[in-house]
Amino acid sequence: MQMITRFLSYVLSVLFYMVFGILLLLFDPIQRICLRLFGYHPHKKSVDIFNGLVLRCLHLLGTHYEVHPRTSIPNNVPIIIASNHQSMWDIPPLIWFLRKYHPKFISKIELGKKIPTISYNLKYGGSVLIDRKNPDQAMEQIAKIGRYIQEHSRSVVIFPEGTRSRTGVPKLFKRKGLKTLFENAPEAYVLPVSISGSWKLQAKGMFPLPLGTKLTFVFHPALAVANHDPDELIDTVEQTVVSGVVSV
Repeated sequence: MQMITRFLSYVLSVLFYMVFGILLLLFDPIQRICLRLFGYHPHKKSVDIFNGLVLRCLHLLGTHYEVHPRTSIPNNVPIIIASNHQSMWDIPPLIWFLRKYHPKFISKIELGKKIPTISYNLKYGGSVLIDRKNPDQAMEQIAKIGRYIQEHSRSVVIFPEGTRSRTGVPKLFKRKGLKTLFENAPEAYVLPVSISGSWKLQAKGMFPLPLGTKLTFVFHPALAVANHDPDELIDTVEQTVVSGVVSV
């Protein structure tokens, strides 16, 4: 049985990457046409559809999702989505499940180059790219996206651990990025999100991918930045996120 499962893992991983690659190549020109000819909202719609299809694509591996909305998310306010980070596969579900709130990302600068669809969206869709070797540049970009969500009442995803957890066990939060967002988006709400299970998709590298992985997303009650001391708010958000992570 184990040999059959491993064989299927190889076969279905090849199929998954073929379909995923086609989506990357297909949606790159679609995004460019949408943004250049029709503007922000059609471009954003194309990004949503791409990420929804990526979720369907992961179904080829038997990947399935559980979503636990423990709160109603406020509308028409800036939102700081603070989540633990386990793998690259955290991102498509966050974009799809939270598409109503226009999520943008604070991403490492390397992802802004040469990746079809993904690089274009990061560069032109409202996200920011940070150089982790240049703290001043990084904070400038985080401040920039804080002002952006404040002005447009959109959302930004931040992974305060800094890097992904390869074992599913949450790392300590780094505070400076969150504080910078608080300062530049004072009307924002912080939405703590707990992600479990996605680390298993990359536990043995990018190939083969495991079969039957369950990804769980818990959306906790949102907290108004203006109602809390920044350090106490970060403590609360960190404790909330960690409390919802199942690290098995």
